[in-house]
Amino acid sequence: MTACMLVDGVAAAQVSVLDRGLAYGDGLFESIRLVGTVAPLWSRHMQRLAEGCVRLRIPAPDPAQLWHEALQVSRGMPASVLRITVTRGPGERGYALPASPQPTRVVAAFAPPPVAAEAYAQGVRLRVCNIQLAEQPLLAGIKHLNRLEQVLARAEWNDPAIAEGVLLDSHGRVISATMANLFALVDDEWLTPSLDRCGVAGVARAEVLAACPQARIGELTLVALRGASEVFLSSSVRGILPVRSLDERSYAPGTMTRQLQQHWRDLGFSMEQGG
Repeated sequence: MTACMLVDGVAAAQVSVLDRGLAYGDGLFESIRLVGTVAPLWSRHMQRLAEGCVRLRIPAPDPAQLWHEALQVSRGMPASVLRITVTRGPGERGYALPASPQPTRVVAAFAPPPVAAEAYAQGVRLRVCNIQLAEQPLLAGIKHLNRLEQVLARAEWNDPAIAEGVLLDSHGRVISATMANLFALVDDEWLTPSLDRCGVAGVARAEVLAACPQARIGELTLVALRGASEVFLSSSVRGILPVRSLDERSYAPGTMTRQLQQHWRDLGFSMEQGG
């Protein structure tokens, strides 16, 4: 995979081996969909990044500087996925925080992942993952660099017909998919799992909640998910993806899913190019 990238504003493809992001996953990242020079969810990404920096006590980067660098690395690309990584920067061996951290900032642009038009039209297939998400309220919601749970969950299957895996917490509650948030129509009520104990609060999820005030955040069990009449995934990179099946349970895209797909188009995204 080729990409154009900047490290602290300079064209480079390496960071220090002493960087705490490499050593401890001590940092945050954002994956932002650009259409040309427009990033419709930019403000939501910046809000989450700023919140994450506060929680991890990392000096936050300047959004204006990030935007300037985003335009630089994505120049000439009709569509791209921008990855912004912010770490605490280099430090001595050991867990103690540096007295005066010098954060590392990486901004890179990649070609968007291919998503078949059929996936947006008919939906994707899901499975339930065996690995369970650990609970840590301090880290819940933010997009920190520690993604080993998701890496190991994605390693559980290699069937190309399965697009995603459903992640549960240690109590068996549904949290999300490996790379997306999840919404389900349960007993005529739209529900998305609470993320106050674990999971990533996606910016696409926030956009859906703003566009659909009738949707509620709450506890979602696997039994309720299997009994739902409609399910979709939300992702800032892929947009709104209907769920076609979960293991042996089948679903069909409904009115709300189609309305939200149109909402995504109205924001400026093309569903046929990855959402």
